[in-house]
Amino acid sequence: MIRTIIYGLIFFTGIPLFASNYDVKTYGAAGDGKTIDSPAINKAINAAAESGGGIVYFPAGTYLCFSIRLKSHVGLYLDHGAVILAANPDDHEGGYDPAEPNQWDMYQDHGHSHWQNSLIWGEGLEDISITGPGKIYGKGLQRWDTEKAGEGNKAIALKNCRNVTIGDITMQTCGHFCILPTGVDNFIINNLRIDTNRDAINVDCCQNVCISNCVINTPNDDAIVLKSSYALGYPRITENVMIANCLVSGYDENTMLDGTFQKTQKKAPDGGGVTGRIKLGTESNGGFKNITITNCTFDHCRGLALETVDGGILEDITISNITMHDITNVPIFLRLGRRMRAPEGMEIGKMRRIIISNIIVNNANPEYGSLIAGIPGHNIEDVKLSNIQILVKGGKPKEYTDIDVPELEDGYPDPRFFGKIPAYGFFIRHVNGIEFNNVEVRFKEEDFRPAFILDDVQNAGFNNVKTQKVQDIPTFLLKNVKYFKTSQCNSVPDINIDTVEQKKL
Repeated sequence: MIRTIIYGLIFFTGIPLFASNYDVKTYGAAGDGKTIDSPAINKAINAAAESGGGIVYFPAGTYLCFSIRLKSHVGLYLDHGAVILAANPDDHEGGYDPAEPNQWDMYQDHGHSHWQNSLIWGEGLEDISITGPGKIYGKGLQRWDTEKAGEGNKAIALKNCRNVTIGDITMQTCGHFCILPTGVDNFIINNLRIDTNRDAINVDCCQNVCISNCVINTPNDDAIVLKSSYALGYPRITENVMIANCLVSGYDENTMLDGTFQKTQKKAPDGGGVTGRIKLGTESNGGFKNITITNCTFDHCRGLALETVDGGILEDITISNITMHDITNVPIFLRLGRRMRAPEGMEIGKMRRIIISNIIVNNANPEYGSLIAGIPGHNIEDVKLSNIQILVKGGKPKEYTDIDVPELEDGYPDPRFFGKIPAYGFFIRHVNGIEFNNVEVRFKEEDFRPAFILDDVQNAGFNNVKTQKVQDIPTFLLKNVKYFKTSQCNSVPDINIDTVEQKKL
């Protein structure tokens, strides 16, 4: 009878009452914000693992910690008022576990190559979770790559794990990465609130992943990023991923959590504008496949970026129902390049079969247009954009049309390195197969650039495309284009051109 009542309370309240079996305070944790509690927490985790699994329960309190080591079949549950606080090794005796050696660390940044120098980490585990309404506060973590003994730079790092859930927690100021899973499969991230000083969620070489219902503020780096690095010692594709119902932003740090949503920061530490955004890349050895991004909102941050530059394929991507406001650089960025940060012999990748639909962009940075660019001899293929409205600030002079956009074939693929863009809508280069259907691009202030520039493009179709233009400024500027077609476009007649070297329409 008692067991029935307990299970009933669990079902109706969601509170794991059985977790008191592994209450961290029972194992010696003080929860006073002064005592280093990670040894007691690790003792509770080991006890749960040795008995076959269970929940390690954190009641209200502040648990000052160095490295917490996860075990299979064990979950951490942070109750209301529970905070895991990352300790600073300069202020407290002890330190984080050392970064394990990785012979492949020359192919990605140091932070992507190590997992054990973290606040919470696990390797080769199954059936683990970190849940509850409590908080992880990474105050003592470093925001940059670090090789100094005792320092840590990630809040949660997982390597080669499966069947993982992270849900309902709040994460604040969590160093280089809030969450770095590498080679993690069957992974659910749901209902997180993150306000941090660098990257939030970096999903690397993972398969079968669902990220949903998250509110993420990252003014100094990316919010949600899919990657496929060489950190495991071989190229592993990131595939079968859904990102849904998320809000990403670049408000001043911590002002999302405190509800003030301030926008005073003008630059990120890397010199670019505030970041935020959802991105595929930069690390891209293994590639990306079967990715869905839907029902997401961008505010005061960079736009959507799809990048493969290290040899991996990027294909079968659907992106829909996105709203963007106050975009600090390019609203839509697709880049196939040859940085080739990979072992010798890796071939240039491919980008193909991408559908982007139902997008609204308001108040985009006037320096940029959206950029879709392959490199000579390596085209982006089969891109369809439909039901899109883009409103840029505008106001740029005619001289912008003469800007020569660099190829940057082997460069870092961020839009800002391409400089000012001579089209206020889309600059499209080295592409074979692109369609625009029911697309509208406009400006707030009179802009003397074309809406579209196409260079080395084949099989381009524009149907029911509406643009705003200044008198004597073309809607389309075509260079080395084959098989170009327009129909029902407001500013040009229906056209079907087989080949054109250069033409203004």
